[in-house]
Amino acid sequence: MPEKGPLVFLDYDQAALDAAYDQAAYAPNREQLIRRRESESAAARARLGVPERVAYGTADIEKLDIYRTAGERRPIFVFIHGGAWRAGTAAGHAAPAEMFGAAGAHYVVPDFNWVQDAAGNLMVLADQVRRAIAWVYRNASRFGGDASRLYLGGQSSGGHLAAVAMTTDWSGQFELPADMIKGGLLVSGMYELAPVRLSKRSAYVSFDDRTVEELSPIRHLDRLQAPVVVAYGTCETPEFQRQNREFAAAVAAAGKPVRLLVGEYYNHFELPESLANPYGLLGRALLELMGLR
Repeated sequence: MPEKGPLVFLDYDQAALDAAYDQAAYAPNREQLIRRRESESAAARARLGVPERVAYGTADIEKLDIYRTAGERRPIFVFIHGGAWRAGTAAGHAAPAEMFGAAGAHYVVPDFNWVQDAAGNLMVLADQVRRAIAWVYRNASRFGGDASRLYLGGQSSGGHLAAVAMTTDWSGQFELPADMIKGGLLVSGMYELAPVRLSKRSAYVSFDDRTVEELSPIRHLDRLQAPVVVAYGTCETPEFQRQNREFAAAVAAAGKPVRLLVGEYYNHFELPESLANPYGLLGRALLELMGLR
């Protein structure tokens, strides 16, 4: 067993902390699962047809995909994809659209910058996600959505960005209702960036003091206005498990509604597959949160 180096966070030395923020070290089937997600998303798009794609901003990447359900004034679920802030696309996360459509909800997935294309600045990504959500709220009626039933979710780095959005001052920054998001599903996210800053992710993310302060959702729970479901898998890295347990505990301690879901024997890339299944761990929980069957 290699000798442990100086501790950099809790009982982690640098190598251990780097591994604790690297899901590949804990998910040997990572590449298989990524390819399967992309394949299932392509199949869903083939069955459903190309979604409506609209711009929420002026940059080429600032567009979102809308998978419509039938009817008017239907609830909306916006999903923020993961990819360590440096990968992933809206098209690659289409698979859950069929479940939402069948349940009577619109499914919306925005694209946004990869952090390496924003000079390492996570604030750019957070701003894009916020503006995408604001666009959906303001334009819900144009695609048959009900702005009063807007729900949000995300996984991994998308779970982080979704939590940032849920702890945003919507009235102060966007002149929108503070409680416009009615519920959230936060899957395997990061909610305190201080330890992430110490990990090897700092090689491609510029974790300055302002970023860590403003984009650590656990520090801004006073702005949280909606119930949240927080989920993680028992085969994820120890830091992702800790981050999600402690965030759920902090929400509960703040006196706000939260449900913690623990996916037994799921790793980081297996758990989100259950979002596309109405009987899966995440699919069932989210439909319940949205009041859908």
